[in-house]
Amino acid sequence: MHAAAAALGYTPSAVSQQVKRLERQLDVVLLERVGRGVVLTGAGRELVAGADRVHAELEHLEASLRRRSAAVTGRLRLAAFSTATRGLVAPVLADLARRHPDLEVTVAEHEPWDTVDLVAGGRVDVGLAHSWGDLPLTVPDHVVATEVARDVAEVLVRDDHALAGAQHVTPHDLVDVAWVATPEGTICRQWLTRMYVGTGAVPRIAHTCLEFDSHVALVVAGLGVALVPRLGRSALPPRVVALPVHDPVPERTVTALHRRTMDGSPAVRAVLDGLSGWQPPAGP
Repeated sequence: MHAAAAALGYTPSAVSQQVKRLERQLDVVLLERVGRGVVLTGAGRELVAGADRVHAELEHLEASLRRRSAAVTGRLRLAAFSTATRGLVAPVLADLARRHPDLEVTVAEHEPWDTVDLVAGGRVDVGLAHSWGDLPLTVPDHVVATEVARDVAEVLVRDDHALAGAQHVTPHDLVDVAWVATPEGTICRQWLTRMYVGTGAVPRIAHTCLEFDSHVALVVAGLGVALVPRLGRSALPPRVVALPVHDPVPERTVTALHRRTMDGSPAVRAVLDGLSGWQPPAGP
């Protein structure tokens, strides 16, 4: 009940009252207590399954009706990871606001795997997720995945680092370096670990930070090196050198997600078209 209330933006007591009202209307029990929590009864599970189908049909119908209008209007919820918000979403939404003033798009930042769940569950309309190299992004069958961009990451070092003059580096060159990395369990950290396959070593993590701007600050301080994507990256300070990585190239795919029932939505189509027009920055 608490999780449902948090997801819907209500208090737990308000959710409880709505469930009780629905039980009175249907004259069936939808929830039963188990320990200190509740679980769905058979009737509750049937209601949830049926409601999902009804919601999908309504969503499809709304998208179909809106397609009859020449104007792109309505309210659309978008979820994105942080570098995409800075480097991709912000400029695209600014352009959409000029071209479609009656379209309102709200943005919330989430990790890619959370974004998949939010889109699949109908809590956001469009999501941006990313996957690195051969690390797959798994989406349910009722979610459409559209590649909108490719992005690369480079190793950032201070200009007095032993590798600073290299034309490029490979994972074998990085075996002994001290890394500034994203937290354990993040996709970027998974890719950093995957890069070391075949070197006989694992990355030596000296510092852990979630934000890439913090990575850059620690590189400037001479406290480590960092693998930072170009997308959403601020201009590098004078003392920081960006080195391309080979074998493998740390490339990530940026994917836009939406539910198949919203294929006909002019608002979704306008956002996808805007996102697909992004071009990566030229050079480091």
